[in-house]
Amino acid sequence: MTLAPDRVPSAAPETPGARIRLVLVLGAFIALGPLTIDLYLPALPTIANELLTSDATVQLTLTGTLLGLGLGQLVIGPLADRFGRRRPLFAGAAVHVLASVLCIVAPNVAVLGALRVLQGLGAAAGAVIAMAIVRDLYTGRAAATLLSRLILVMGTAPVLAPTLGAWILSFTSWRGVFAVLALYALVLVPVAVRSLPETLPPERRVTSGVLGTLRTYRGLLRDRTFVGLVLVAGLAMSAVMSYVSGASFVFQEQFGLNQQQFGLAFSSGAIWLILASQLNPVLLRRFEPRQLLLGAIAVAAAAGLLLVTVAASGVGGLFGVLVPLWMVLLSVGFGLPNAPAVALARHGETAGTAAALLGATQFGVGALISPVVGLLGNDAAAMGATIAGGLVLSLLVLTVVVRPWRLGDVEAPAPVPA
Repeated sequence: MTLAPDRVPSAAPETPGARIRLVLVLGAFIALGPLTIDLYLPALPTIANELLTSDATVQLTLTGTLLGLGLGQLVIGPLADRFGRRRPLFAGAAVHVLASVLCIVAPNVAVLGALRVLQGLGAAAGAVIAMAIVRDLYTGRAAATLLSRLILVMGTAPVLAPTLGAWILSFTSWRGVFAVLALYALVLVPVAVRSLPETLPPERRVTSGVLGTLRTYRGLLRDRTFVGLVLVAGLAMSAVMSYVSGASFVFQEQFGLNQQQFGLAFSSGAIWLILASQLNPVLLRRFEPRQLLLGAIAVAAAAGLLLVTVAASGVGGLFGVLVPLWMVLLSVGFGLPNAPAVALARHGETAGTAAALLGATQFGVGALISPVVGLLGNDAAAMGATIAGGLVLSLLVLTVVVRPWRLGDVEAPAPVPA
């Protein structure tokens, strides 16, 4: 498929300052999801002890958040196509604030897990609507470039959050982490009210109701290339989520790091995600997003296989595990913005619903795969095997189903029945 020519409708910011403000506001909402997932990671062993449960059980609270993020996007995406971008965004932030406050007083792991699902539902609004807004305003290389800026937030927030969480835990308990999350979501609402424009005018909104939404989803699922790209993005994200799920146990229990040392080791990966997000717009001047996507996923799969080999053999200790992990994060950092750029270019007329399916698959696959780390033993070999498995599957889907070298034969985005 040849991506539609880069376009910037009249609603798009026209000055560099306005574009920077847009990126900052959208990035703040996107960061809500990763912060919700990762801010409490350094406290997982402590939570397990305090709530008298197992490590594997407390990891399910992470899975619950991912499920909430995935399912929430499936609901919020169509709502954003019907009612505009702003109202569902604000409603999601309100739900997140309520859930976060209730997490502070959760009496046991079952209640905490249920509230984490609700937190995920609230955070889902930021993830799906930010991507839909980008598609409202841009397509082609312009969209991939802006998504690279947002991936800088989405990619670095998960790896910086544990460092921030460790700092918060230095003067409060794990319950205080949820108070910080509630305050963050609460501050986002007035910021967005003042700074974020409505990018979907009434004449472009979908008004076909529930049946129309189901038909739209059916049309999306019948687009083989779109579905393949969604799976590629989801499996690539599963590698990141596997790292997020297992890292606290690997670094603290296997390698003996304390909470602050864990935060530093974990956040070191942010350097490589930042590098990828900054280089991607530069490379987009010479290469198509589909070309960068293929190269990124191929390198990521190779790095994942190297990781599991080193982790299983024990060669190099902690540093031996970190180096291939950094390679994985660098490569995935190139893949994550280009997969949605290619996928959403095919379905601009239903960007909210398409972005919802994309985001739901990313977090849904992550929710299904990340517990595998715990089931396999919560050590470096288990984490490496799960990361490598997700990336190899992503490469297989990309080469067998999507076949990006053939996308240039398609002249226009595929239509979706309304």
